[in-house]
Amino acid sequence: MVHTLNKEDINSAAPIDTKPKKFVIWLFVVSSTIMFGGWTSYYIVFAASKGKGHGLVLPEVFMYSTAALIGSSICLFLASRALRNGQIQKQRLFLWFTIALGLAFGYLQVEAWSSLYQSGAAMVNNNAAISVIYVVSGFHLLHIFAGLCIVLNALIGAYKELPIETRKYRMEIASIFWHFIDILWIYLYVFLLLNS
Repeated sequence: MVHTLNKEDINSAAPIDTKPKKFVIWLFVVSSTIMFGGWTSYYIVFAASKGKGHGLVLPEVFMYSTAALIGSSICLFLASRALRNGQIQKQRLFLWFTIALGLAFGYLQVEAWSSLYQSGAAMVNNNAAISVIYVVSGFHLLHIFAGLCIVLNALIGAYKELPIETRKYRMEIASIFWHFIDILWIYLYVFLLLNS
């Protein structure tokens, strides 16, 4: 049996006040941006004072993890669009894909760390720029796990008989957070590539 919602059901639900909760998410986004901005600023200052960057060829696995994360954002976008169109089955499917690609990103990040370590680039070493690679990618991975929990919350909502406004709210929160950590990783990856 295919679960669909018609346009009248989607638009007729009573609105709920989500502004305070959205504010918390946006506050987290801003504070995370400041935190990662601080680390990349430190990296620039350190590299300028020492006259060198991390001096590594970044593992190719980072490129694959970036592709997985971009794919997960596309899936989340398609899940949001499916919900707006009342296509609950499609929404569920794309949310499952988002979670699977998020988990693949995490696995690939661990593989990238392993590759770095095997190349002799340990986290504790005499080049702090190399340590920054581990720190920013590690803290980003923590954000990914938090994001997976938020996406999972939206997925659970897609299986429950919740008001449409609640479902839309869960999807919106998941979208804000997940797309932010996607853009953040792209920035970090490009930054590390350009400052080698």
